Amino acid sequence: MDGNRRYAKKKCLKQAQGHVMGFEKLAETLEWCSDLGITEVTVYAFSIENFKRSKEEVNGLMELARQKFQKLLQEKDMLEKHGVCIHVLGNLSLLPPDVQACVAEAVNMTKNHNRAVLNVCFSYTSREEMCNAMKLVVEGVKLGYIKDSDINEELIEQCLYTGQSPPPDVLIRTSGEIRLSDFLLWQSSYSLLTFMTVLWPDFNRWHLYAGILYYQRHYQVIQQVKNEKAVENAQIQYVSDSRCVQTDFDCDSQKLNIHDLVQQYSTQRQDRIKQFLHFVHQKQAKTLEDVMKFIK
Repeated sequence: MDGNRRYAKKKCLKQAQGHVMGFEKLAETLEWCSDLGITEVTVYAFSIENFKRSKEEVNGLMELARQKFQKLLQEKDMLEKHGVCIHVLGNLSLLPPDVQACVAEAVNMTKNHNRAVLNVCFSYTSREEMCNAMKLVVEGVKLGYIKDSDINEELIEQCLYTGQSPPPDVLIRTSGEIRLSDFLLWQSSYSLLTFMTVLWPDFNRWHLYAGILYYQRHYQVIQQVKNEKAVENAQIQYVSDSRCVQTDFDCDSQKLNIHDLVQQYSTQRQDRIKQFLHFVHQKQAKTLEDVMKFIK
């Protein structure tokens, strides 16, 4: 959602008004996505880098966030009717306590909804997200939930803020900038990237259609690459599991079937990872609970 400040300058408006119109455009775009049957959308609302902007602009953006999250809380019935689950992705500890409280309440209020998902990247950068994921993995090894040999791409991906969501099919950036600006760097490896010159408040239904059509034209190629990568990852994992089995067992002397042992080890590895991810989800839930206690 890039171009709010330039839009304001072009229209001789205050910067804050440009951001307000950007949020209004988001609401309109989500309606278009719903009409098209798109059930999950991820938006880049506020980067950690944005804290480097002027104090006046940052304070204005925080105030706007308060207003928008409070409005969401007032629309509880509408969110429940459409089954919208809200995830806020980022380092929420960097936000003012009252904004954290609004975020936590919105996430908690919609956590059981399952028909549509809105991921709001707020106080987010992809590099910070990957660092956080690695810290969780290291903690998991130290606490004995997982082994060093369990660490792979899939595990790290599940420890990202977006761990419960599939990678995006299409990534659209407005305003003419041809860069990702630290947004979903891991998740967009096999996404179709679309860069548009339109400023975000000017984004319309036809721009959305154009991005989707571009994706449809390249769908077969993208799926083929994804499938090839999945096969490659499965082969790499099998080799890794085989090496672990050969380290733990003397297969020749015990006359055991190496394939059966690999299958057994793979099942054990998946069980360890399942328990570890349960620990991660509990930890994330507790963070929200602690913020909710602050509200009360």
